[in-house]
Amino acid sequence: MFRTQANSLKFKPENGLAVIGLGRIGVYEPRGAYQVIFEYMEPKGIGGLQVAFEKLKQKLSDEGLFDARNKIPLPVLPKKISIVTSPTGAAIRDFIKVAHRRFANLPLEVVPVSVQGERSPGEIIHAIRMLNDLGATDVIVLARGGGSIEDLCAFNDEQVARAIHASGIPVVSAVGHETDFTIADFVADLRTPTPSAAAEIVIPDKNELQQRLVELNQKLYRMTNITLKLLNNNLVGLSSRIVHPQRRLQDMRLRLDDYFMRLTSTIKDGMVRKKERMTYNQNMLNHLSPANMVTTLKAHLIGRQHTMVACMHQMVREGRTAVAGNVSMLDALNPMAILQRGYSITRTRSDGAIVRSAKNVQIDQSLHILLGKGELTVTVTEREIESDRSGLER
Repeated sequence: MFRTQANSLKFKPENGLAVIGLGRIGVYEPRGAYQVIFEYMEPKGIGGLQVAFEKLKQKLSDEGLFDARNKIPLPVLPKKISIVTSPTGAAIRDFIKVAHRRFANLPLEVVPVSVQGERSPGEIIHAIRMLNDLGATDVIVLARGGGSIEDLCAFNDEQVARAIHASGIPVVSAVGHETDFTIADFVADLRTPTPSAAAEIVIPDKNELQQRLVELNQKLYRMTNITLKLLNNNLVGLSSRIVHPQRRLQDMRLRLDDYFMRLTSTIKDGMVRKKERMTYNQNMLNHLSPANMVTTLKAHLIGRQHTMVACMHQMVREGRTAVAGNVSMLDALNPMAILQRGYSITRTRSDGAIVRSAKNVQIDQSLHILLGKGELTVTVTEREIESDRSGLER
């Protein structure tokens, strides 16, 4: 199948798929090979449009275009509804008939498009984008009567589905009959089985709204009356508790006189107590002369000074004796002093471990020996184990 014909296929041919096709037999003369050149092809037992529908449905579902969280809720009372449909079809007549019955003066706008044919997808996409750019409508309704899968092909178009998903205005799909399903039904914010059902759902009943307003008005009136009665009762109660200003002024004058008398008495008592305290402090100061205290403290300070000097001399002597003893002990415990007497420290060169027994040394092992003066690096040629003195191991 040549590229031009292959691009028009509604499904993707796969190995093992039984197909029905229309074509001709050709011969490739250089190799003598026969070929079947197809002009048209569809899966056996199921139409190509149905296969394309299922594949596109699965693709868009995997991308999340059908997710409920992406659905935009419809307004309770839309100010304007735009119907994208054919202006001469039965769908728009059914929608308008139901709309006039439910809400006669609700503004309706018909956006004429082709609902069938090659131009239909492009016109539907343009209408949805135009309505979003204008932003003058609250709901977009895609309406069309029923038909075969070929007749509904425009509403199974991938670009139409993406335009519906990208719309910022809620889109209602009212395509076909109750048994017809299109890709637009799954992507739209609401799917209705018929255009008439879409009008029933999208457009509220004006009589019901008016009745509800009447009920709300009556309820508001009753609540207002109850509130006013409660406020009036509160006002009466507060009025009975209000005291005449002249009486309140008299009470305040009496209270002010009482506070003044209590304050005067408190001040006098405080002054008497402070005077007595001052007299007591003056007697105490005369009794505790500063000159006597200075003489006593000076003698006490001289005695403490002599005691401190004697203690410091004693501590210095004890410290010198301790230092001399520690120096002697350090000299006795100094490893280098021991090495000066002919001893040595032997370590392994590999990890620097101290060798304490001939059992821990191997023949030809390299050792490091620390002497009183200098260091040696030796290699073991023989060893003698203390537990076995009968011979040497080599």
